[in-house]
Amino acid sequence: MTDPQLVLTERVQQALGTAFGPEYMGADPLIRPSQFADFQANVALSLAKRLRRTPREVAQAIADALGAAGAGDAFSKIEISGPGFLNITLSDEWIAEQASLTLQDPRSGVGRATPPQTVVIDYSAPNAAKEMHVGHLRTTIVGDSLARLQHYLGNRVIRQNHLGDWGTQFGMLIEHLLDIGEANALARLESGETNEYYQEARAKFDSDPDFKDRSRRRVSTLQSEDPETIRLWHLFMDATIRYFNRIYSLLGVTLTDADIAGESMYNPMLAETCDDLEAAGVAVISEGALCVFPPGFKGSDDKPLPLIIRKSDGGYGYATTDMSAIRYRVRDLKADRILYVVGADQALHFQMVFAAARQAGWLTDEVSAEHLQIGMMLGADGRRFRTRSGESVKLLDLLDEAVERASTAIAERGYDEATRAEIARTVGIGAVKYADLSVSHDSEYIFDFDRMLAFTGNTGPYMQYATARIRSIFRKGDVDPSEVTGPIILGEQAERDLALQLLGFGTVIENATATAEPHRVCAYLYETASAFTTFYEKCPVLKDDVTPETRTSRLALCALTLRVLQTGLNLLGVPVPDRM
Repeated sequence: MTDPQLVLTERVQQALGTAFGPEYMGADPLIRPSQFADFQANVALSLAKRLRRTPREVAQAIADALGAAGAGDAFSKIEISGPGFLNITLSDEWIAEQASLTLQDPRSGVGRATPPQTVVIDYSAPNAAKEMHVGHLRTTIVGDSLARLQHYLGNRVIRQNHLGDWGTQFGMLIEHLLDIGEANALARLESGETNEYYQEARAKFDSDPDFKDRSRRRVSTLQSEDPETIRLWHLFMDATIRYFNRIYSLLGVTLTDADIAGESMYNPMLAETCDDLEAAGVAVISEGALCVFPPGFKGSDDKPLPLIIRKSDGGYGYATTDMSAIRYRVRDLKADRILYVVGADQALHFQMVFAAARQAGWLTDEVSAEHLQIGMMLGADGRRFRTRSGESVKLLDLLDEAVERASTAIAERGYDEATRAEIARTVGIGAVKYADLSVSHDSEYIFDFDRMLAFTGNTGPYMQYATARIRSIFRKGDVDPSEVTGPIILGEQAERDLALQLLGFGTVIENATATAEPHRVCAYLYETASAFTTFYEKCPVLKDDVTPETRTSRLALCALTLRVLQTGLNLLGVPVPDRM
């Protein structure tokens, strides 16, 4: 149940200590996959100068130490090539044994966090005054995959949906609600007409002096928490959240109403946050405003750049809310790690907020805060993804189109209407999510339905089809994959390649969780599905001429592959259909 690369790292480090002394055991063995063997250790090249020996001499000493340590149980061949590369081939017996043990492990080799941490993840965060658009897709599904990964490793995960649910715009939104009637307003908000609703209110605010005056008075009553205004605000928010929940349900994300921690939540904390920062000498008055000047940040005039936490008129802004949020998450939620899944355009803001929080002593060596920058989604023209009229694409419209296109793609497969609809939903939503997650979260990518719905390449449908194909093997063989126990034996190269690939699952999940990079999981799953495709083509499982021992072994490889793919896709939040 051990990743071969980790085993090699440990054993080569032990060999370094044997060959050159304990002070060398901490050196990175530089283990890499190799086209000439299973793995290659390049440490001899990096240590040669320090040891005043040639790289090949260093490599030979390491190889001798490995042999003397009795490493032959795992290695079948150790060779030195080139200027001093150490090529290591694992034994088939060791790979088969480890694969059999991994099959017996319900977690397929994935460990648990020791000790577990409290991880706060700030993600999705739509603006309640506007429609959820494609820009929210990435923050929502990247954040949700990170929450799933952290939870699977045993960490305490606190999801925070930082809704934009407060501010001066709510004065005109509430007044517009009164003008058109509560029932009419709520029906429109629940149906997703938030943009139209906002535009109507904005137009009246700009053109109707009476409406503008009413809206401004309403902001005052909202901020003073007048009961009737708060009731109307709740009506607006509840209808909007019901619409958000429709999208969350369709996307299959794990956010619930209990995870909402909008801007309004921090209102009672803003004054205290400012007082704390001022009392600690972290914040000072500058030109009438209360500011923090984190070191190292300068404006275009080369003067220190302020983080304004209280405006000169006594009002608060985003920085105040974010400082209050980080203070709350550290002090009250006891966070060890805080992940902000937010657009890349907010990078400077979060750098300054984190720096100010460190000045205040809220972020320490024991508590980290990270801005996971989300790159922009682009259209085929390489520009921001928009409708032909130049407007933001509604997220619900995009998801509906994905399902419709998926339905067309499977139309000729003979499913009844209900089955076709369910598979289309799973394939369409899975395709959109996987396409996004398969690229680094800080990268831009071109949104292309044809590419993401393809059944070839590193796509959601290809991954889903791989799991469906494995399930079909078990249906044809009338075997329950959960009851397959092996043992695994290796005869063909495709069997060996697949087994070796499966042994890396635990390390990939643990590393992707540590680095907050779900695209690494996608890359691994694609490599696994590709290895299985080769295995499927070259290694019959159920044919009559396959011996019982080989059939048992190959079913075991199929069962382990199925569990790894299903677990990995579930951790990404990508749904998996029973059949395609």
